[in-house]
Amino acid sequence: MKIEMGESLVLSWLRHVKECQIVQTSWKASSKWELKNKEVLIALLENSDEFFKGKYGYDLFKGSSSFEQILAQAEIDVLGLTFSDEDKPIYAVDVAFHEAGLNYGTKQETVSRVLKKCIRSAMCIYGYFGYTTGEIIFASPKINPASESPILECMDDVHTIFLKFGFDFQTRIIANDEFSEKILQPVLNLMGDVADTSELFMRSLQMYNLFAGAKPKPNTGSNILRPKINERLEQIDYTGLDGLKEMKIGVIVRTVLRRILEDDGVSAEEIELMQTKEYSKETFDIQYPLLLKAETVKGTSPTRYYSIPLMIKGVRYYLCSEWFEVEANNDRPYLIKWLALHR
Repeated sequence: MKIEMGESLVLSWLRHVKECQIVQTSWKASSKWELKNKEVLIALLENSDEFFKGKYGYDLFKGSSSFEQILAQAEIDVLGLTFSDEDKPIYAVDVAFHEAGLNYGTKQETVSRVLKKCIRSAMCIYGYFGYTTGEIIFASPKINPASESPILECMDDVHTIFLKFGFDFQTRIIANDEFSEKILQPVLNLMGDVADTSELFMRSLQMYNLFAGAKPKPNTGSNILRPKINERLEQIDYTGLDGLKEMKIGVIVRTVLRRILEDDGVSAEEIELMQTKEYSKETFDIQYPLLLKAETVKGTSPTRYYSIPLMIKGVRYYLCSEWFEVEANNDRPYLIKWLALHR
């Protein structure tokens, strides 16, 4: 089976950063499934095809393709479902990695292919899942400006067409520096906390880190060709804050904050303060002490705290799990400010 590292990276991103409980790569609809809302989908296809052909000259669906063929050919690189977010219950991500920059042929063909993927993903989500909200993403680590500019220009048109049909999909292009900031860096932040051997992108980085910094063996005179290693390569890790923007607050607490506490990144004096309600409220805006000594609850998992304890300076603690990021109660700015001072 062909393994795409871009798809593996996005799979880890959806599972651990976006907290999707179900994630599948290379998703395709079964021919046995019932397609719902067919009339709406046909109208969406015809409207979008006519619009982009008339305004830009882009032939998205090729005049010879039938509606049935278009959906039968649909494949979403990575599909994620989350049952804890009503606003974004589904993520449909197409990811393309072309080392020299995204290229499906001519610039016109490249733009048309990206638009087609986004619109076809919306058709699949509505036709097979019945959702009118969610995120549709085209991701690529490198898109040259000549292609990126017209793609981004068309995204507003795509959104307008979706609204016309009652869809509230957030359609995004994540590319270049944003790809690193919003997808790669958040996954690197979680790398040490994931041990699932099926996540090949993470496993490949973990294997590399086993040998990072090791001195190469001396040349024995063998004629075997050896790969050239960039001497500047260091252990792959990420400790910045940029990648946290895509992470939900609970993920940040369970991974980044927990790692700082366990790695003795906080003074003994502050650890004592973190066990008080007053300091925790003032610093993190949470309603309970950030830390609770395990010995005070005789080792049982207390309510409003994560069930797996952490070890700080040889002492076991439970970490508060009551964090919110809604308009009426947003703890996120407090946590990010604290992290900025302790990274």
